Amino acid sequence: MTAVLTDPRAVAETVTDPELPMLTLADLGVLRDVRVQDGTVVVEITPTYSGCPAMGVMRADLLHALHRAGFPDVDVRTVLAPAWSTDWISEEGRRKLAAGGIAPPGRAPVRSAGPVPLQLGPTRRTASCPQCGSPDTEELSEFSATSCKALRRCRSCREPFEHVKEI
Repeated sequence: MTAVLTDPRAVAETVTDPELPMLTLADLGVLRDVRVQDGTVVVEITPTYSGCPAMGVMRADLLHALHRAGFPDVDVRTVLAPAWSTDWISEEGRRKLAAGGIAPPGRAPVRSAGPVPLQLGPTRRTASCPQCGSPDTEELSEFSATSCKALRRCRSCREPFEHVKEI
């Protein structure tokens, strides 16, 4: 067996998100840890929300990238706690979202420890237009191409755009 000269973290950090291909899993904050443990590369990822359909593709893409880089033994694990937050998206990731025409999220809501309070009213989110920068936008749909994005429209330039929802 030949020695592997590649850093497994550097390889894992190149894997892109299947739903937001302008972002790597590291940009998105989904890639939690990469380490070598007893000769096995252990990768930990956290879903953006419970039931995220992209997790299987993320896992497969990580396995393929690490196997291609010469790491024969790879274990990709899902870590649920702490829950992922949009605050984990890197500044570079936020820039890439905006450059791709998707409004990056604002700061995630701060919640106290304990049960999540029930809110019966509509969620009020704001997002500036990634095309013209106007803050005068409206939400057209709570959900867009994926559950983690909303569909919005700019009232200034009239362009529709997606917005990554704060969670």
